[in-house]
Amino acid sequence: MPALSLLTDPAAWAALITLIVMEVVLGIDNLVFISILSNKLPEAQRARTRRIGLALALVLRLVLLSTIAWIVGMTAPVLDLGLTGARGPHGEPSFETAFSIRDLILIAGGLFLLYKATAEIHHSVDAHGAGAIPDEKGARSLGFAAAIVQILALDLVFSIDSILTAVGMTDELPIMIVAVVTAVGLMLLASGPLARFIEKNPSVVMLALGFLLMIGLVLVADGFGVHVPKGYVYTAMAFSAVVEVLNIVSRRAGARRAGSPGR
Repeated sequence: MPALSLLTDPAAWAALITLIVMEVVLGIDNLVFISILSNKLPEAQRARTRRIGLALALVLRLVLLSTIAWIVGMTAPVLDLGLTGARGPHGEPSFETAFSIRDLILIAGGLFLLYKATAEIHHSVDAHGAGAIPDEKGARSLGFAAAIVQILALDLVFSIDSILTAVGMTDELPIMIVAVVTAVGLMLLASGPLARFIEKNPSVVMLALGFLLMIGLVLVADGFGVHVPKGYVYTAMAFSAVVEVLNIVSRRAGARRAGSPGR
């Protein structure tokens, strides 16, 4: 369909709005990872790192959109282990032993996310343990180049998941491009406030790392053909976030009462 005719097509606008919402939701994982990683850098480099990370995410998504046929082909099996896995109640395999390029990327990305989140949890609990490099505030530091490499690796994983979702929802390339650019733009606007919020609330860091652990497990499971409905994952994340917000509000109210006159 010509791009101009899409402007007057209600179905195209509905698809665009739906896809933007989906892209923003799928981008939350990417944004949380970038925020946590950027907070490990010196303060002067954090905003730059977030901008570069999200710019790389946008470039990867646009490059992948330009090769949609290849992206769709990434779901074809390229490796078959020939193993017989456990069977479900109807005789179907409970997990796949034939893997596509997409599956292998998701498994590798999920394992990296599990490793990274576990390492960050360890260093949060034992900030001065072996291997930690404390900065002037006692926080574990991270090199700029190392942060960009890690962000780029996860950008690739999340970008493939994002583009495959877009391809499954519409076949109009202009809609996909506008949705991706809009979603990344919104992520860029939210990246600074989110990173500052995470930095000011240490308990949120642990919650965010828990989210990344869950997303890593979901990616690995998806790579093995065990598809966990994303609605369940994001509902659990939203519920945990609401509980943590209530805890923060409660702590602040308690601090105000403790500091009020006459107490």
